[in-house]
Amino acid sequence: MPADFVLTTCPYCGTGCNFFLQVVDGRVVGVVPCKTDETSGGSLCIKGYNAHAFVGHPDRLTEPMVRRGEQLAKASWDEALDRIVAEVKRISSEHGPDSVMVLASAKCTNEENYLFQKLARVAIGTNNVDHCARLCHASTVSGLLQSFGSGAMTNTIPEFENADCVLVTGSNTLEAHPLIGARILKAKEKCAKVIVVDPRETPLSRIATLSLCQTPGTDVAWVNGMINVIVSEELHDEEFVNGRTSGFDKLKEVVKKYTPDVVEETTGIPADDLVRAARMYAEADGAMIAYAMGITQHSNGTNLVRTLANLAMVTGNVGRECTGVNPLRGQCNVQGACDAGALPNLYPGYQSVEDADIKSKFEKAWGGELSGAKGMTLTCAFNKALTGEVKAMIVFGENPMLSDPDIGHVEAAIQKLDFLAVVDIFPTETAKLADVVLPAACYAEKDGTFTATDRAIRVVRRAVDPPGEARADWQIACELARRLGCQGFDFKSPAEVLAEIGAVAPLYGGIDRDRVDSEVVRWPCPSKNHAGTRVLHEGSFKMGRGAFAVVDHTPPAEEPSDDFPFVLTTGRNLFHFHTGTMTRRSAKLQRESPEPYVEINAEDAERLGIADGASVRVTSRRGAITVVARVTRWIDKGTIFIPFHYAEGAANRLTNNALDPIAQIPEFKVCAASLEHA
Repeated sequence: MPADFVLTTCPYCGTGCNFFLQVVDGRVVGVVPCKTDETSGGSLCIKGYNAHAFVGHPDRLTEPMVRRGEQLAKASWDEALDRIVAEVKRISSEHGPDSVMVLASAKCTNEENYLFQKLARVAIGTNNVDHCARLCHASTVSGLLQSFGSGAMTNTIPEFENADCVLVTGSNTLEAHPLIGARILKAKEKCAKVIVVDPRETPLSRIATLSLCQTPGTDVAWVNGMINVIVSEELHDEEFVNGRTSGFDKLKEVVKKYTPDVVEETTGIPADDLVRAARMYAEADGAMIAYAMGITQHSNGTNLVRTLANLAMVTGNVGRECTGVNPLRGQCNVQGACDAGALPNLYPGYQSVEDADIKSKFEKAWGGELSGAKGMTLTCAFNKALTGEVKAMIVFGENPMLSDPDIGHVEAAIQKLDFLAVVDIFPTETAKLADVVLPAACYAEKDGTFTATDRAIRVVRRAVDPPGEARADWQIACELARRLGCQGFDFKSPAEVLAEIGAVAPLYGGIDRDRVDSEVVRWPCPSKNHAGTRVLHEGSFKMGRGAFAVVDHTPPAEEPSDDFPFVLTTGRNLFHFHTGTMTRRSAKLQRESPEPYVEINAEDAERLGIADGASVRVTSRRGAITVVARVTRWIDKGTIFIPFHYAEGAANRLTNNALDPIAQIPEFKVCAASLEHA
């Protein structure tokens, strides 16, 4: 039987690998790597090779549903859409448009996220739009904007393999971003120095030139300690510091007290190892920093990002190839969703909603009056739902009942809402609580673009039809806006939406569908004759001079106690992705990691009499779950680790919703917990 091969982009992490979907008789049956793809280099990770498996799963949502009494029941599209529109109009009329919250999605395309935020701002009249960047890299956006003037990865993925030194922290790169990890392995084969700083032993730390294990929540201390060594040994780049930055004298003063011995006492990192790491990084001709949510998901996440920016600037490792500060985005389009304006304080292209001139520009472009007040973050919205200030939510492709911290708190907030609508591809834990559920097309069933972690615009191409009555999210958003009486949503294709993004967001000014179909372009790309930008901040920072931040170590919001003696940290594993909605419906991936577990140090396990494979109960101040114990020496004593993919053992039932005051990101990476036999 003949097969078609459709080139598209992986729906999992933010690396942006291209591959071919193999289609036989209208069904997606396999994945084939693209040998000419500059990002993947013709390779894929285990999730990428299985990215077709969930597409035709029998659990797919195929028809709209509305709640009748206690049950969700089949409905027509007209009934479901009219129900949403009627409730949004009623609630907006009675309580004001800011009583409605729209959650956009990092798993949807640039074009769809642009429409989600436009729906909120133009059709509903609120800046209350946000997405899961609030839970993963909001502190990257806020931190790098303040330090550099741009909140994105400074360099590109292919550069990793040619760096002289790579410092990886807060990232289990070979499991969470395997193709980026592979580039780092190639760099090491070329004699690059690889430094890993992580509270767990990871596949990358085992082969690193130097592996440092810090106590969770002490990252500011060790970064300041490295800067202390670099400055005191005069390894800093004086020309770069004097010519391109501001605030160095204040930074130099604050890091004086972070001597290697003091840092060892605070972090557990041996003083000699800290000195080695500082010299290794500073003496390299080109040193790259890579980090992920082990840095960002803290109540001081913005400050943590800024300390890494300090480290790069002090050594002149910004604005050149194979240098820079490089956040590894966790989802296929979390970068693009931010770019497209799915943020409560920023229009598309990172333009402030509180700037009167910018607001006027968008009012002219969109043909309607806009709110001049910044909107509500995702994390605050659930608090406001509990107090009755948020009455309705429209959720596109998000699953806060598993992804957000303190799930008991989230569930109570959702139950307090007057109305909840969910648009998704599967009946998620959140969809089960909704008043209206709409079936959406997945990545294999629609066209559009994603923006990868290194700002590359990657094309998504339709390979098969959506199941049943499911529709693409961009079509759903447009139809809702039209039924709310709003003009400017008569798009015939995602290409037309991308053109409008380019018209209002200068970062995307030179980007259109025809162009990205034939070449890889990275923003900023302000015009059609602009080549795009591989390396940010060459010659000067976007904001002029880079700004050093004066940051001191502060303890996490919650520390161990007699009742809760362990530090719990969370993250991903190799085989699953976020809330498991897609990967746990992929048979091969589910077979490899079928059940929730907790990693515990072997000495801690022996002290508690817990054997490998035993059923244990993990408790925090917010809840308790029962999972399987994995006894290991990969994790330090006093620390336990739980992946957050499993609804039946949801790590986020335990996590703390303490927020970074700037980015409003929760502290997923540190909370106090206890562990006992179940």
